[in-house]
Amino acid sequence: MPWIVGVSGASGTPYAAAVLRALLEAGEAVDLVVSRASRLTLLDETGISFRDAHWQDDLREWLARGADGKPGSFAVDVSGVRYWSAGDLAAGPSSGSYPVTGMIIVPASTACVAGVALGLSKDLLQRAASVTLKERRPLVVAVRETPLNGQTLRHLVALDDAGASVVPASPAFYAGATHIQDLVDFVAGRVLDAAGVGHGLYRRWKGELGGGTAG
Repeated sequence: MPWIVGVSGASGTPYAAAVLRALLEAGEAVDLVVSRASRLTLLDETGISFRDAHWQDDLREWLARGADGKPGSFAVDVSGVRYWSAGDLAAGPSSGSYPVTGMIIVPASTACVAGVALGLSKDLLQRAASVTLKERRPLVVAVRETPLNGQTLRHLVALDDAGASVVPASPAFYAGATHIQDLVDFVAGRVLDAAGVGHGLYRRWKGELGGGTAG
């Protein structure tokens, strides 16, 4: 069964790309939902226009790009991805009877967090998240915003109470990061940890000081 991956309009499209690459590398099927706002962010951060009619080519170009913006950094096979338009509220993921493993929202904007917490279902991304919660399936929300105001914090608490895993996009440095891709991969790895998907994106803490700088 696939993982639904929702990409909202928050800055942080490299996080989404890293999560998608790792899911595909792990042999997981992916149902992809790209919000309208995220297309503007993707265009601004990468120069890539994500188009429904050419989504496979655009996705392949996006996922091949490194966090530093360099094209062709990764070899990617997108045959394991099924794409659903964010405006298609009759899509498979809009129904609880559509079989999926769970859902990951990366990055999650504060508007997206609010919509899911309040059950607004204004587009397929929010509807799929609401369905994931009501069906008691795993939902991982990688919120990417700073600072967080009280209203957003209350929405995040509501998601936690509903069973979602809230994973702030907060890179760590103990893993020995030497490149921007390392910081992105750490966040993506923690997102996948919360989802229970195996990966090798970052060096794990082993209880030894200085382990991140060894070797």
